[in-house]
Amino acid sequence: MKATAVFVFLFACTPIVVQAQTAVQQRAARTAPAASAIPTPGQFPPYKAPHMADGKPDLNGIWQAFVAADIDVQDHDAQAGAHPEIMWPGGQGIVEGGEIPYKPEALAQKKANAEKRMVVNITSDPHRHDTGDPELKCYRPGVPRANYLPFPFQITQSRDNIIIVYEFGHVLRTIYMKENDPEAPKEAPADSWLGWSRGHFEGDTLVVDSTGFVPYTWFDRAGDYHSDALHVIERYTPASPYHIMYEATIDDPKVFTRPWKVSFPLYRRMEKNIQLVDFNCEEFVEKLLYGPYFKDPSK
Repeated sequence: MKATAVFVFLFACTPIVVQAQTAVQQRAARTAPAASAIPTPGQFPPYKAPHMADGKPDLNGIWQAFVAADIDVQDHDAQAGAHPEIMWPGGQGIVEGGEIPYKPEALAQKKANAEKRMVVNITSDPHRHDTGDPELKCYRPGVPRANYLPFPFQITQSRDNIIIVYEFGHVLRTIYMKENDPEAPKEAPADSWLGWSRGHFEGDTLVVDSTGFVPYTWFDRAGDYHSDALHVIERYTPASPYHIMYEATIDDPKVFTRPWKVSFPLYRRMEKNIQLVDFNCEEFVEKLLYGPYFKDPSK
């Protein structure tokens, strides 16, 4: 066969070869594993979490939320912070449906809280909790706020309890997992900042039921608050080796017309040798807290 004829033959066959290659590539794309696809925000492929020796899902690790809900659990713009040179970031809300169902009189109290969130009173005055963000005064952040502060926290599981240690202020929380534990009654022995928490697993989801809260914590710096009737049910669902989907249903018939829910992902911290570090809140707000009693160390 002459060279010219060979060239013509190959040229004529090229569309057939290209079509065949294209068909193979399309078929491969259809059969490629889902893990190779670009993930859709808010959606995770089916996942089965690793289990511990007792058969329970393994949630151990250091986790952190990357949302701006500590400023405001609803959608919000950037705004002035505690000092003129500091700004609080804007952010998308974590409240499902977007709105908190306040009773009219409770909504008025929320707005009053927001106006006085920077007014701090550290005295024995029985009304000292009426003004100022409790977190700003270094009190325990409460639930669910502790889980969306801009600080990491560590989950440690045992057979009978789950311990959560928050970097903010060395806060420690115990979730009692043992059924009918005489040392951990179902009813809170006393009201506290983090409440009284009992947990169980539903499949791979950790469900935590908490009551017995003092009425002083806020949900954010925007003044969203609750009463001593607060009841929180949290759900921690492993979504991948690196994510836990978190949601909390908040019920307080004294303040809200119905239960409402927040939800967001928690991210596993993956730095080498990751650990919690010290954060003593008082060291940073002494002047704000103690005013004329503050002794400036530089003088």
